[in-house]
Amino acid sequence: MGDAERASTSARYLAAGGAGGDAWAAEARAEGRRGTQRIVQAGEVPAPELVAVRLGVEPGQAVIARRRIMYADDEPCELTDTYYPASIARGTALAATAKIRGGAVRLLAELGHVGAWAEEDVTARLPTPEEATTLAVSEADPLLQLVRRTEDADHRAIQLDVMAMVPGRQRLRYRFRAGDRDAR
Repeated sequence: MGDAERASTSARYLAAGGAGGDAWAAEARAEGRRGTQRIVQAGEVPAPELVAVRLGVEPGQAVIARRRIMYADDEPCELTDTYYPASIARGTALAATAKIRGGAVRLLAELGHVGAWAEEDVTARLPTPEEATTLAVSEADPLLQLVRRTEDADHRAIQLDVMAMVPGRQRLRYRFRAGDRDAR
């Protein structure tokens, strides 16, 4: 079996230039839906605790953040915050709200930061009031939270995604070879 057997649906979000940079739209289209996204904030922010720990920076240290709302058939289904070390992203298109031609992963690769490893943690939690409003759910409705850390070949963190997903509007699917001994 080839490497394709190891890929989760998350893998398409880690490949530079895949789907013209809009993996979300391509994934939704493959499921017969229309996927769009809106970048609502971008710029330098102090690293929250979770982000600091996962990116290997001090809490409060400047990082670049991009917040996107993902829509499936015009219904909000996911809130994604993506963080980059400021040393990588400051002064680049990653720090702005404009859509990035070819996608953020491609831009990172052009800047010399290619993802080689990804680690994901999936948990369930209740939404914050802001998330409930943005995602049009009750504060009593649980969300799935997926935290993905992407590292380069030297195991330095280059990107951290923190996603809040509405379970009834989003699905996670993983496919991998059982007994894979190559995993870290």
